Amino acid sequence: MYEPQNYPKPTIMETASRLVLTADGSHSVYDAQIGQHYHSVYGARQESDRVYIELGLRAALDRFVDEPLRIFEMGFGTGLNALLTLQESEKQQRSVEYETVETHPLSLEEAHQLNYDDLLGMSALLTLHEAPWGLPTPITPLFTLTKHEARVQDFRTTNLFHLIYYDAFSPKGQPELWTADIFANLAELIRPGGILTTYCVKGYVQRNLRAAGFTVEKHPGPPHKSEVIRAIRM
Repeated sequence: MYEPQNYPKPTIMETASRLVLTADGSHSVYDAQIGQHYHSVYGARQESDRVYIELGLRAALDRFVDEPLRIFEMGFGTGLNALLTLQESEKQQRSVEYETVETHPLSLEEAHQLNYDDLLGMSALLTLHEAPWGLPTPITPLFTLTKHEARVQDFRTTNLFHLIYYDAFSPKGQPELWTADIFANLAELIRPGGILTTYCVKGYVQRNLRAAGFTVEKHPGPPHKSEVIRAIRM
């Protein structure tokens, strides 16, 4: 039986956010406190498709074929990565158990303004945002979502993941989320042969991933991003 975790309440400052239309016609959100966008202004959907779906999800589905795929996302944010994952699970008829952490959830009013459902021909985005915190919630027969209002530093689980989407704000905005300790903790959450994908290719991020036991691959990125990372847990 699932037992909800009692995570320390994140310390959150009130922030102003602003809806932004990116170059591929999909929305992002600008966080005024951090001073960064949730997704690339050159194309939110294109970035998520490339970094998390193409390099992460599809590779993991090919690698782990005999069980439901367990995914951990650092930063639920707008819900775009979760929505694209749900769409892919339906296309491939594969079961996905999706867990994510977020310290500053968007309001339902903000989520309602996002245009992802219209672009993808779906109607699930608000369902993802409305799902209760801390409880596994079946969104479709193939996709279960568990959201935790917690910092990644505090996240604990006894289950191992096949795939991690590491979608934190960049090191300039949140350097504490790109340290050797963070990646060492993530390495404990992922099974051998599991995959971590992220958009950040800074040299010290690569070194921290290797020190945590990952093999680092650099792949061509989305528009205006020459390279991104896929890391394999050894």
